[in-house]
Amino acid sequence: MPFGEFDREINSLTRSRRGNFKMAQETQATSGPTAKPPRDPQPTVDRIDELARRILSGDILLPKFQRSFVWERGQILDLLDSIARNFPIGSVLLWQSRQDLRSERRIAELEIDLPRPDYPVNYLLDGQQRLSTICGALYWKGRDPKSRWNLAFDLRTRTFVHLDSLDDPPPHQIRVNKLSEPAQYFAHVSAIDSSNIPDKASLKLSATQLFDRFKDYKIAAVTLGDMSIQDVAPIFERINSSGTALTIVDLMRAATWSQEFDLIDSIEAILGALASKGFSDIDKRAILRNFSAAVGGEFSADSIDNLRKHSPEKLKEAAEAVMEAYKLCVDLLSTDLSIPNDGILPYMNQAVVLAESFRLLPRPTGDQRTELQRWFWKTAVTGYFGGWNTGQMSTDRQAVADFAAGRSNTIAIPIQKAGADTWLSRSFRMNNARSAVLALVLAQRTPRDLLTGQKIDLAAALSWVNSKEFHHFFPQDYLKTKGRGRDANTLANIIYLTSASNKEISNRAPSDYLREAEARIGAGFPDVLASNYVSQEAYKSALADDFDRFAALRAKTIADHVDVLAGWK
Repeated sequence: MPFGEFDREINSLTRSRRGNFKMAQETQATSGPTAKPPRDPQPTVDRIDELARRILSGDILLPKFQRSFVWERGQILDLLDSIARNFPIGSVLLWQSRQDLRSERRIAELEIDLPRPDYPVNYLLDGQQRLSTICGALYWKGRDPKSRWNLAFDLRTRTFVHLDSLDDPPPHQIRVNKLSEPAQYFAHVSAIDSSNIPDKASLKLSATQLFDRFKDYKIAAVTLGDMSIQDVAPIFERINSSGTALTIVDLMRAATWSQEFDLIDSIEAILGALASKGFSDIDKRAILRNFSAAVGGEFSADSIDNLRKHSPEKLKEAAEAVMEAYKLCVDLLSTDLSIPNDGILPYMNQAVVLAESFRLLPRPTGDQRTELQRWFWKTAVTGYFGGWNTGQMSTDRQAVADFAAGRSNTIAIPIQKAGADTWLSRSFRMNNARSAVLALVLAQRTPRDLLTGQKIDLAAALSWVNSKEFHHFFPQDYLKTKGRGRDANTLANIIYLTSASNKEISNRAPSDYLREAEARIGAGFPDVLASNYVSQEAYKSALADDFDRFAALRAKTIADHVDVLAGWK
């Protein structure tokens, strides 16, 4: 499917340093009886010096996925040492295409020849740092003695070193760039005989072995062909060896780059403007959808690919409009909905649609702003974005346009009202979107700790970096003694509770710790219960240690409140 991995990643917020929420997946298919299958990847084994020459001749191009060469000097020496020792350095991935992607015109201080017009070229997708290092080491002709490419091989120690002068090094050191000029290289080797240094035979043997190694060293190259830009991204992300995934944002940066416009710079400027409110980690690929809509397109993958057709001026206008739209979107999320950061946003694509709403309607009326809030809760509690396909994207964008133009009082979405079963049938997990929704719903009533009555620190709890504030009303260990341990994590059994109170409750029965809590807090205890969506009927069930009835009653209380938030009641 187009952008398969793009949408799996954009819609599955899988972040190791904080909570993970399962997002939507674009399901537009490209297979079928009329679909043309891409050509099978073509593996070859190529000499590294030949790959370097292909880069300098313009046969292999380096798309502007990265701003510049980023390897440190030590990494350069390590790579050259791996080649000299015949260690594997990994394969490279090429994409043979007629697509017009902006590419580098210089590499490692070397000029790159322009490719022939309308002639297929090979874009280097994976291996840029390694091949850049090889080009710089073998072909550098610069005049800066401090250059990272001013390299030599010490024949005595058999190590690569950086030089700090343009003068000829001593005979036991040979410049690495002479490896690309056999005559110069072996002239240096011959000069060893006329020098006064010891171990001449050993040094000459070391030099010959180094030359042979670089002349014969080969790496695997896989060439993709006959593929669209949409299909290349997921393939790369599956087999990428660099540890840094190439995304559709990188591809579209290369497709739209000019001296006047840089897509990644524009997106990062937007994220920087959202940092003060905790929304600087909105997925760049989500914002890319808004760029597409801002130039008159859709949210879908195919429409995003059309960004390449627009002028830098049009793209700059879109960037400005998207920035202002996201500022307004984040203001609604943080101020009206009390969402403190993007880490607990249940579905990233909710921000996409909200931002588009504000782009078209920057000054909503009070009623329109209320409708945006209701739309958020409807899509959140029903999991609407858990399967956002291309058809829905188009329908939703049109619904937003109708709403912004006053043709409709609502953002029409085909969803059914959520009931109490939503909170009974699902379990609480930190990487689950419905769990994030529960946390946000519970936060609406300013919850208070069951044992102390103190207000829960929602900023800390909703940072979603740990689960210290989320615990079980019926303790899990208690339910295990009743053979109900698996039921403990049902959403209806989750409350905000400080770690100290949770430790004090431990594995005690609700009938035990609740009576103690009521005696401790006194007349204000019903308010504490209500702040946690525990009705008096549910409280009575808990005092009877009746888990099933408690969970059912609390789920109904939560559902009733959600009905109000979503405008269903």
